[in-house]
Amino acid sequence: MSTLARKKGFWPTVWDYLTTVDHKKIAILYLIAGGLFFVIGGIEALLMRIQLAIPENDFVSAGTFNELMTMHGTTMIFLAATPLLFAYMNAVVPLQIGARDVAFPFLNSLGFWLFFFGGVFLNLSWFLGGAPDAGWTAYASVALNSPGHGVDFYILGLQISGLGTLISGINFLVTIINMRAPGMTYMRMPLFTWTTFVASGLILFAFPPLTVGIALLMFDRLFGGNFFNPALGGNTIIYEHIFWIFGHPEVYILVLPAFGIFSEIIPTFARKRLFGYTSMVFATVLIGFLGFMVWAHHMFTTGLGPIANAIFAVATMTIGVPTGIKVFNWLFTMWGGSIRFTTPMLYAVGFIPSFVMGGVTGVMLAAAPADYQYHDTYFVVAHFHYVIVGGVVFAILAAAHYWWPKMFGKMLNETLGKITFVLFFIGFHLTFFIQHFLGLMGMPRRVFTFLSGQGFDTGNLISTIGAVLMGIAVVVLLINVVVTSVKGEKVGADPWEDGRSLEWAVASPPPEYNFKQTPLVRGLDPLWIEKMEGKKGLTPAEPLSDIHMPNSSILPFIISIGLFIAAFGLMYHNDYSWGVPVAIIGFIITFGTMFLRSIIDDHGYHIHKEDLLKDDNGGVQA
Repeated sequence: MSTLARKKGFWPTVWDYLTTVDHKKIAILYLIAGGLFFVIGGIEALLMRIQLAIPENDFVSAGTFNELMTMHGTTMIFLAATPLLFAYMNAVVPLQIGARDVAFPFLNSLGFWLFFFGGVFLNLSWFLGGAPDAGWTAYASVALNSPGHGVDFYILGLQISGLGTLISGINFLVTIINMRAPGMTYMRMPLFTWTTFVASGLILFAFPPLTVGIALLMFDRLFGGNFFNPALGGNTIIYEHIFWIFGHPEVYILVLPAFGIFSEIIPTFARKRLFGYTSMVFATVLIGFLGFMVWAHHMFTTGLGPIANAIFAVATMTIGVPTGIKVFNWLFTMWGGSIRFTTPMLYAVGFIPSFVMGGVTGVMLAAAPADYQYHDTYFVVAHFHYVIVGGVVFAILAAAHYWWPKMFGKMLNETLGKITFVLFFIGFHLTFFIQHFLGLMGMPRRVFTFLSGQGFDTGNLISTIGAVLMGIAVVVLLINVVVTSVKGEKVGADPWEDGRSLEWAVASPPPEYNFKQTPLVRGLDPLWIEKMEGKKGLTPAEPLSDIHMPNSSILPFIISIGLFIAAFGLMYHNDYSWGVPVAIIGFIITFGTMFLRSIIDDHGYHIHKEDLLKDDNGGVQA
C-alpha cells in the first residue's frame, strides 16, 4: 500500500469516486457501470430466448418482446460494450504510453457521468410508461409511429450518453498524440494503444452523424418537425443513411480495441514478440478507413440500385483483407511459442475461429444478390453476434482476467475463470451457430413467436439452452470477482511475469501519479527490453522532482445531472405544464456549472519529491 494513500470509510470513498478525475478510478467506474448494464442487457436477452424456446409461447407479449429486443440491443452496444472497453482504455492506455493521466482529466470524468446518466435515463423508461420498442436502430418509419414516450427515452438518453462517448474519444486522441513518454514513437506504441487511437478517431467522425440523426428524430417526435415523415414531405430512407454512417463504424469502434486486447494477450502468453507489428498497425488504420465506406450494405434491399449495391459490396469484401492479415499475424505469433493456457489466453484462442466464422458470414452478406435472401432473417442475427460476442465480448472477458491484477492488485481465480470460459464458449456457439440454419430455413428476425411445424422448434430450443449457459458463465464470473475481492492474494507489478509493455512496470494497482519519473522508451516492448538487460526498473527520462496533479471536482457530476433533468422537461413539455420550466432549470444547472468551471482558478496540487522518496509504489527507479 502506498504511503501516500490512506484508508477511507464508506462515504468518503463514495465522495472520492463521485469527484475523481483520476483515469484509474474512472476506469473502475466504467467497469462497474458497464458491468451493470451488461447484466441488464443479458437478462433482457434471456427473457427473449425463453419466449422463443417453444412454439406459440406466451411468456411475454408481442409488445413486451419488442421492448426487450430494442433495449437489449441498445443497452449492449451503447451502455455495456463501449463503456467496458472505455474501462480498459482508461486503466491501461495512459500507463502504456508512459503518461501520468489523460490529457483532460476533468473531461474524462464528464464523459463518464454523461454516459452513466444517459444510460440511467434510458432504463427509467421501463418504470415510466414503457421502454422504446422501435428496434435498437430506431428506424424513423417505426419510431415516428411508436405510441407513448419509449422512443423519446431512447432519443434523449442516447443524446446524453453519446455526448459522453464523443468527449472521451476526443480525450484519448489528444492523450495519445500529446502525452507519450520520450522515445514512444507511433511505431513503438503497443497495439492496444494503436487500436484505441484509431477507434477514438472513428468516434470523432461517427458519433456526430448519430447525434444529428436522433436530434432530427427528436424534432419530428417532440416539436412537430417533418424531416422523416413521408406524409409531410420527409424521407425515412435518409434516416437509415444517417444512422448507418454511424452504425457501421460503431462496429469497428468496438472490434478494433478487442483486436488490440488480443494483440496484447497473445504475445504475453506465447512468450514471443507480436508477429508483423508494422502490418498490424497498417491493417488497423485501413480497417478504420474502410469502415466508413461500407454503411449501405445494411440497405441493399432499400432500392439503391445495382451500381451503389456493387460499390458497397466490393468495399465490404475489401475489409476482409486487413482483418485476415491480423488473424494470420496472431496465428504466427502463437506458432512456435511457449504457450501458457491461462484464462485470458483461452479466450484469445477461442476468439480466432469464432471471429473468423463471423467474418465469413459477413462476406456472404456482402454479396448483394445473396443478401436479398439473408436479409431480415436469423442468419443476420447469427452473423452479428458471432462478430460482437465472439469478438468484442470475448475480448472484454479476456481483458477482465488479464488486467484485473493491474487494476485491483489481486488475481482473479484461474479455476473459476476457466469454468467461466468453458461455459461461455459452449453456450455462445450453441446459441448462435444454430441461428445461421434457422435463418436459412426462413425464420425472420424480430418475431416474438413461431408456429409448430415450421421446422424452427429444435433450433430455437438449442439456442435458448446456449443462452442459459452463457448466463450461468456470467454468474460464475461475478462469484469469482466477489471471492477475489474477499480472499485474493496481493500481486506485484508484473503478475503474469511476461509483461512486455509499460503498464506492467508500475505497482498493482498503480499509484495516483503512475510514474515517479517519466520513463525513457528505447524500443518496441519497452519493459521486455529492460528485463533482457537485467535492469530492475525502467530507464528514467527525467530526474526525480515534484509532480503536478489535478484537483478532484464534483462539477462533471452536476453538469450531467443538469442534462438528466432537462431531458425529462423536454420529453414531457407537450404533456404537462411543468415540462418547459423543468427543462430550463436543467439547462441552467448544466450551463451555470460550465460557467462556474470556466471562472474557477484551479491550479491543482503537487506531490513533493520527499513524499515520492518515501513511497514504495510505482514509477521508474533512477
